[in-house]
Amino acid sequence: MTAFLYVVIYTAALAFTGACVSRTIAYARAPVHLRWELYPIPHEERERVKHGGSYLEAAEWWTKPRRTSLLGELKFMIPEMLLLKGLWEFNRRLWYRSFPFHFGLYLLIGTMALLAIGAALSLFAPTLMAGQFGEGVRLLYRITGTGGFGLAILGALALLAHRLAEPSLRTYTTAGDVFNLVFFAVALALLAAGDLSRGRSAPDMLAFSKALLTFDTSIQLPKLLAAGLLLSAFLVAYVPMTHMSHFIAKFFTYHFVRWDDAPNRRGEKLEVKIAEYLTYRPTWSAAHIGADGRKTWAQIAAGNPTRGIKE
Repeated sequence: MTAFLYVVIYTAALAFTGACVSRTIAYARAPVHLRWELYPIPHEERERVKHGGSYLEAAEWWTKPRRTSLLGELKFMIPEMLLLKGLWEFNRRLWYRSFPFHFGLYLLIGTMALLAIGAALSLFAPTLMAGQFGEGVRLLYRITGTGGFGLAILGALALLAHRLAEPSLRTYTTAGDVFNLVFFAVALALLAAGDLSRGRSAPDMLAFSKALLTFDTSIQLPKLLAAGLLLSAFLVAYVPMTHMSHFIAKFFTYHFVRWDDAPNRRGEKLEVKIAEYLTYRPTWSAAHIGADGRKTWAQIAAGNPTRGIKE
């Protein structure tokens, strides 16, 4: 049973990584999106960000080197990723439900990192882990793990209740949305219950992590903890294969839609891409566009979409 659990966990990790890489490549290869070009953009120079300007306001900007600020992007991205700043500002009611869920997951990811580090040190620096440093690692992962489980489960249930009770959300809540939140709540609750209910003689999560690294099948886990680990492994593999993989899409949304203000210079990659897209023959249902699958984008863009419409 232990060997089977190890195989499932390693397979889930590979599935998660493979799905994330596949989605990242798919997004990166997608056609250039319609850019927002709403200023200020965080990677602009600080003085321009203050008044909402851009490099385009400089005289003969195309003759001057373009400077961007990674620090400016990080100042925006870190509060957005960790604290869901945009949701706090524009949908406070949802933030109170979504933030605990996401921050709980961040704590659990941090717990997994602590367990991996602790397990590696137990193998390569056992003396270090046998002392106060090891006790500190154990205390820290218990704190982050307990907080992570509590917040994530509470957040998942709160989001589920909000989706089912809020009319504006209920109208487009699908069975898949409900299943995803239930899956999170059940898997995490089962894993937390398994860890909390194990006896003192049973191995803790650090001992299990060490055994997982060495594929030690002699370790004996309580059935409830093993079931929680098994279901959580399936959850990890499942997440990037659904729309919950928005943690990947978010990078592209910001950097290639909201913040993409790269100039279209003659002979560069962007011009080549746009020239290719203009040869596409789109099929849209909007009759006034005339995208019937025969006209190219260039022909449609050069036409007058209002022609023939009666006032």
